[in-house]
Amino acid sequence: MGIRLTATITATSLLALTTAGVASADTSSVDRAVIQQALDQVTQSGAALGVQARVTDGRQRFTAVSGKAELNGSRPVPADGRFRVGSITKTFVATVVLQLVGEGEVDLDAPVVRYLPGLIDERITVRQVLQHTSGLYNYTQALPLNPDEFEQIRYKHWEPAELLALATSKPLDFDPGTRWNYSNTNYVVAGLLVEKITGKPYERAVEQRILKPLRLKDTEVPGDKAAISGPHARAYWVVAGQPSEITKMNPSVAWAAGEMISTTRDLDTFIDALADGKLLKPAQQKEISKTTAVSPGYGLGLQVETLPCGAKVWGHGGGIPGYSSQLLTSPDTKQRFELNATGGPTQGNPGEAFNRILTEVFC
Repeated sequence: MGIRLTATITATSLLALTTAGVASADTSSVDRAVIQQALDQVTQSGAALGVQARVTDGRQRFTAVSGKAELNGSRPVPADGRFRVGSITKTFVATVVLQLVGEGEVDLDAPVVRYLPGLIDERITVRQVLQHTSGLYNYTQALPLNPDEFEQIRYKHWEPAELLALATSKPLDFDPGTRWNYSNTNYVVAGLLVEKITGKPYERAVEQRILKPLRLKDTEVPGDKAAISGPHARAYWVVAGQPSEITKMNPSVAWAAGEMISTTRDLDTFIDALADGKLLKPAQQKEISKTTAVSPGYGLGLQVETLPCGAKVWGHGGGIPGYSSQLLTSPDTKQRFELNATGGPTQGNPGEAFNRILTEVFC
């Protein structure tokens, strides 16, 4: 699930597309050739200009790339390239909120207005915000998101209050706690909650509580920074009928719902630590992956899915103009998978290729 500003690859594709009937694999280890062939299929189909992936299967670890790092060049996609992770940001933010819960600073089932008076409907709890059961209107639905329109606002600075106002000007989609609906507004609220409780910008809290302890040196919360520093692949889409680069943009439009930049290596370190219980206390560790009848496939900032072969995976997807990402792990962290795909000027269907990848890694 990405910020849904765009979808080179649909935000939930790596999970949702598996419902097409993935067969269980007989091998006990991942065949690198199968992964490479699937990635090549993605780029050759036009579903992405370039793809980079990282696979962990027990002690076996490897990276694989396919496609080009720029449209009119031959430079390959860097295996250690940095990219916009979109809504994978939500898992970082949810982790910080749950750390604050574990420290007694936040009550998970208290109304948000206990900490932020008057901000949103007084019935909405912290848990409902993290779980997307708040009913808050998704602010990105009110943004001009097609490429021709977004081009006009790509460098605009957005204050969190502006993003929230886009949502609170609309009625709730449903009564809090009665339904599940993915809404980026929830994580604008979560970011504001972190700032209120910690007394510092939410990005400082993410850095001090997660990035520095795990030594995620290639991960950042960029704020208004438009460029991606370090090695990276460029991303494109079509504006006025012509290919247009969208690598640079002001990610404040995504804020705590999806602005972060990272690498497959750093994301792997993060999800490994999170699933292993190294970032949360035991009580909160149980909460992050807990699903309910109302939210059967989503915990607290964490997707929880069972693949057709019976394997369970945890993680999150992310999409922001030009970049689509996926972060997945088995609950015991023995199998892990991270991927980023950069957008090109054409659109292909990556479904079959991604089904093959998930089968090979997790089944």
